[in-house]
Amino acid sequence: MTPILTDRPALARHRTRACRAPALFLHEEAAREVEERLSEVNRRFTAPAVVTAFPEVWRDRLPDARIVTDAEELALDPGAHDLVIHALAMHWSNDPVGQLVQSRRALRPDGLFLGLLFGGRTLSELRIALAEAEAAVTGGLSPRVLPMAEIRDLGALLQRAGFALPVADSLIREVRYRDTLHLMRDLRAMGETNALEARLRRPSRRALFAEAEARYPRRADDRIVASFEIICLTGWAPHESQQKPLRPGSAAQSLAEALAAARKDGPGDG
Repeated sequence: MTPILTDRPALARHRTRACRAPALFLHEEAAREVEERLSEVNRRFTAPAVVTAFPEVWRDRLPDARIVTDAEELALDPGAHDLVIHALAMHWSNDPVGQLVQSRRALRPDGLFLGLLFGGRTLSELRIALAEAEAAVTGGLSPRVLPMAEIRDLGALLQRAGFALPVADSLIREVRYRDTLHLMRDLRAMGETNALEARLRRPSRRALFAEAEARYPRRADDRIVASFEIICLTGWAPHESQQKPLRPGSAAQSLAEALAAARKDGPGDG
């Protein structure tokens, strides 16, 4: 049995609340990253699909794309797409391998998968401050920040899901805030507040957040910084024309090499 990490009804409520006054700048950043990577591929995609909780980010960028709601079972038809984008949602999945497998099955041969998700270095500063504060105030710890995958593990998951030419790389974005309350308000407006199944179901004491504020490191300008790691996963649906990987499980090929191989050896537009 797959362990239940995320309370999906709570996550849906958080995302609905976020849509009232959204802060989607990181989703916009992810979309720009996808556009840049697609510009490096010498191919025109005619049947794209985007898995997202915030379709407004993608409607103008990919007006012909099928928008698929983020869920544990994705509404993707087998072999229907030449491009599948999984956009900043997979970190909440109870079964990320299942998300990759479903995306892989939805691709035509030599179709491209691009997945972006928050990685393990995301909110590291907040995670430490809250843990230290809770230990000091209550003498215990409770799940408050989503545990996120490390990049070294995700390349192997791509291969496990059946992708060829797998690549996992990441980028870090640092966002400055006035204080932790400002940061938490932004997380609320992103739909990224605590939806863990094992979270506390009662309100936390104000002293906890005051202690976390005191422990959160500040920069010289008296601002705090929150780190967001966006991991980018790239994989292709297998095709006989593709370059074969050097060895199983390596996932060590660079993005430039993978895209160059696809341009050189892949079929024409499809």
